[in-house]
Amino acid sequence: MAESVNDQESEKKKMTGDRFREGLRIFRYVLPYKWQFTLGMLSLGIGSLLFLAITLVPGEMLNVLSGESERGFSINQLFLFVVILLGVQSVLSFLRVNWFAIVSEKGMANLRSDIYEKLIGLSIPFFEQRRVGELTSRITTDVTQVQNVISITIAEFIRQIIILFGGIGIIIFTMPRLALTMLLTFPVVVVGAMFFGRFIRRLMKDRQDKLAETNVIVEETMQTIQTVKAYTNEWFELGRYTGKLNEAVGIALKAARMRGLFASFIILVMFGALFFIMWRAALMVQTGTLASGDLVNFVVLTGTIGAAIASLGSFYTEIVSAIGATERIFDILEEESEVVPESREQTQPMDLHGNIQYQDVHFSYPTRTDVEVLKGINIEIQAGSKVALVGASGSGKSTIVALLQRFYELDEGQILVDGKPIPEYPLTAFRRNIGIVPQEVLLFGGTIRENISYGKPGATDDEIVEAAKQANAWEFISAFPEGLDTIVGERGVKLSGGQRQRVAIARAILKDPAILLLDEATSSLDAESERLVQSALDRLMEGRTSIIIAHRLSTIRTVDRIYVLDQGKVVEEGTHSELSLIEDGLYNNLAKLQFEVTE
Repeated sequence: MAESVNDQESEKKKMTGDRFREGLRIFRYVLPYKWQFTLGMLSLGIGSLLFLAITLVPGEMLNVLSGESERGFSINQLFLFVVILLGVQSVLSFLRVNWFAIVSEKGMANLRSDIYEKLIGLSIPFFEQRRVGELTSRITTDVTQVQNVISITIAEFIRQIIILFGGIGIIIFTMPRLALTMLLTFPVVVVGAMFFGRFIRRLMKDRQDKLAETNVIVEETMQTIQTVKAYTNEWFELGRYTGKLNEAVGIALKAARMRGLFASFIILVMFGALFFIMWRAALMVQTGTLASGDLVNFVVLTGTIGAAIASLGSFYTEIVSAIGATERIFDILEEESEVVPESREQTQPMDLHGNIQYQDVHFSYPTRTDVEVLKGINIEIQAGSKVALVGASGSGKSTIVALLQRFYELDEGQILVDGKPIPEYPLTAFRRNIGIVPQEVLLFGGTIRENISYGKPGATDDEIVEAAKQANAWEFISAFPEGLDTIVGERGVKLSGGQRQRVAIARAILKDPAILLLDEATSSLDAESERLVQSALDRLMEGRTSIIIAHRLSTIRTVDRIYVLDQGKVVEEGTHSELSLIEDGLYNNLAKLQFEVTE
């Protein structure tokens, strides 16, 4: 019960000014453009006051025509006055729009850049706990919502406030007898706005969350579209998407009903009171205590004030929705980065020999802390040697490789490279010494040139071509009409499996790493592709410390040492010949099974 009360109090705190103060953090991206923002606000304020001045001209013209004017203006003078005011206001409006555009476009570009920099600098566990669609929604939908508020909504919100209080001030100063009746309605409207705004804000935040979930479904479906079509599950994905979309629509409609109630409240209370005041003003004109032109001014001002109050509710809703978006953005920006992105030129070069030692390594994944994946792993790899990891799926082979790349923190033990614990190396410089050729190569959707040069950004064409030749890839690349400029398609779908593998090998050759990680790259290829890829791999492994995750034992007969894993432990180690002599050994049984199936 106490916890429930605390949760309720915490939620109430969130719905108060604390959340607005948190939302103001986004203005750190406005500060670099504070002069443009200040000038925009200044032009906004002056333009709003000029608008109020213009609204007084029709009434004054009527007073001049009826002889009730006390200011001594002529019709021509009033017309000239209006023309001047309109000219000044149009210039101010143009400048305001441009200044706010500079602030919003450049400021939000900086925000998007910071979010992207934060995302690519975060650790692997962060991405394992979140979906890609959710993250892309943060950098697109949420930032766009904040941008709209900074560029348009805040300016209009402040403009309406200036018009509201400016109009009230004019009425109080020029028509004090009518002002008191009008001011009595304001507390009711303010309390009503706070009441409705609280619920609308919460609903709009829920709506944004649901829309983010729909983005997740779209992202996942597009990434696995071949699987979707292979299983003829288009109907299922459509059902998932429309289900989440309907939930978002339901919340949006509920919010719309609240906004409708708020609008009804404004019409009934505020406009009812305004027309009551107009009726009182008309009676004053009849008795001669109010000039007819002043009545026109009062009607125009009250209409303007009423419109300002009505629009404030809508702008307020947009602002509080943007506060929810701001909170989600800063949830990402406040995550602790694994690495600050650095270019090759910024990174201090570091050369490793490639001696690797795993000393009593224990590890559980952050998302599955109750399952110990590695249970005291001890492995020693000499520089320049070739080592294979063998075992059933789930035995820990890929985890051993991931830990060497420092994707995760160890629970116990340590990994040494060249006699030094790997956390003591600068992360970026350390990873630059490691190359990987995965079993399932996912290429970027650009050209072959871009995919190969990813191993060494800025590489010359000669270097790229040489790497392609060593990877046995130049023959098929040169056969394409566009050569290196051939588009590989989304995730490399326009290339065959063997071609993708050889592009990945060329990329690794160009990187020229001291340590090479191979996740059996030939296991899903036909015989000819396997021959070409294996030949390229043999050249790539020359002189490098190589760790091979082996699925097909026939490819690792010549490696220097084989480690056999079972349920997170090294159960056997030795050469292929040594392990084959262990009659009831796990490796021997695996080898017999594979070779018998092959025969």
